[in-house]
Amino acid sequence: MKGGNEQGLALYFIALIPHKELRDEIRAIKERMRDRYGAGHALKSPAHVTLQKPFKRSIKAEEAISEALREFALKEKPFTVDLDGFGAFAPRVIYVRIRDHRPVIQLHSRLKEMLITKLMFLPGEVMDDVQPHITVATRDLTKKAFSEAWPEIQNERIISSFNVNRITLLRHTGIMWEILNDYYFSEMDEAK
Repeated sequence: MKGGNEQGLALYFIALIPHKELRDEIRAIKERMRDRYGAGHALKSPAHVTLQKPFKRSIKAEEAISEALREFALKEKPFTVDLDGFGAFAPRVIYVRIRDHRPVIQLHSRLKEMLITKLMFLPGEVMDDVQPHITVATRDLTKKAFSEAWPEIQNERIISSFNVNRITLLRHTGIMWEILNDYYFSEMDEAK
């Protein structure tokens, strides 16, 4: 069921989305992977760090999902994600590495709890854990193409960072993922 549109269902996922300049920089890397190695699948979504894998829900549930994510986000505090070079899940995935996984893992843990308790996700629907990264080539990257691409990209430098001050709900259109809504964190200092 592409995009989940049968019988009023839609396909969603929840992610951290970097600022536009960094998304554009990563998109250029994804385009290079497509042009040189035939791996364009990663272009179907904006650069992101996955917090919740794709899940199907009724389109009628969007309002409840949005409200739960809004309430969840208001309890969160901003943090910074630092990117540093490339990594791989051989032999099919190349990604941008995240230096410190802990803030993303902690955010995911709290989100997972909310999805189960407030939105009644089944344990099998939520990700048990996360391996924070930003994918630049996946799924359609063949093993042969991986063996050519990885030696080329593994020592390239990409050093950047982005402020995480929101989580994003994305919906599949049947062709690609689009940003449906952003849910902003509280900007309050803990001392207040």
